[in-house]
Amino acid sequence: MSFFQRLKAGLAKTQHRLVHEIRRIVTRSPRLTGATLEELEAALLGADLGLPMTRRIVDAVKTAYETRGRDGPDVFAIARAQIEQALTPAETPLGRASAGLTVVSVVGVNGTGKTTTCAKLAHYVQGRGAAAMLAACDTFRAAAIEQLQLWGRRLGVPVIAAAYQADPAAVAHDAIAAAQARGADYLFVDTAGRLHTKSNLMKELQKIHRVMDKKLPGAPHEVFLVLDATTGMNALAQAREFHRAVPLTGLVVTKLDGTSKGGMVVAIQQELGLPVRFIGVGEQAEDLQPFDPRQFAEALFGTPEPAVA
Repeated sequence: MSFFQRLKAGLAKTQHRLVHEIRRIVTRSPRLTGATLEELEAALLGADLGLPMTRRIVDAVKTAYETRGRDGPDVFAIARAQIEQALTPAETPLGRASAGLTVVSVVGVNGTGKTTTCAKLAHYVQGRGAAAMLAACDTFRAAAIEQLQLWGRRLGVPVIAAAYQADPAAVAHDAIAAAQARGADYLFVDTAGRLHTKSNLMKELQKIHRVMDKKLPGAPHEVFLVLDATTGMNALAQAREFHRAVPLTGLVVTKLDGTSKGGMVVAIQQELGLPVRFIGVGEQAEDLQPFDPRQFAEALFGTPEPAVA
């Protein structure tokens, strides 16, 4: 099964809910009314697309009806086009430092899948011929270090770790030194999950990044916030606070499989202007892939109907 097929399967709940509601709305009424537009807006908001994107789609549908009549516009095609246009892809899924080691800090709240994401990112760069290493800087969660080490053994990726309760900033410092000594291309730093509302924990994250920069000026070169798609729009508050504490360079959205709130990807990128770099739809190493706006829009609203000859 291709990644696009897995993405479609993962967003099936969101798509079914959206497509069913929209089809019911547009086929029931012979013309576009204020009530119809309100129902369309409610359906889009229900999938957590966010108010700005919802209004953009509704306005485009209204304009299409006004200029072409009810038989002309295809609401699904309009929605796909608006989302694809709005979700400008990042220049690159994963940046590289101008020379030497590239450090990627992976942050987020508890339970979003940061550790697994670090391993999957290492697998991604390995597949492109780069040498990766992992840093176990979550020294507080039970079994976090062992989980990362297990992934490391599975993927053949070295893991730099210390004892539990060790200073995570010191682990990050040592991991950079080790990665430089071994000539690694990428170091993925697994940080502890922390509530975005806890200022002391956010200050600790800032300290980790300061230590990285002191050891290797410019590090971390990428800061990815991992978001759990099943949390819906609650993820927006997380993203705001993390971005305020440590400037983020991109988002990784996990657990898209099985959620009916897949539209939150659109809402967060629109509000914060942060590119979605990767999305995840499963537990396997290859189930994290670069974000493709066109594929995402098609998975969300269905693929275009083939042209009739």
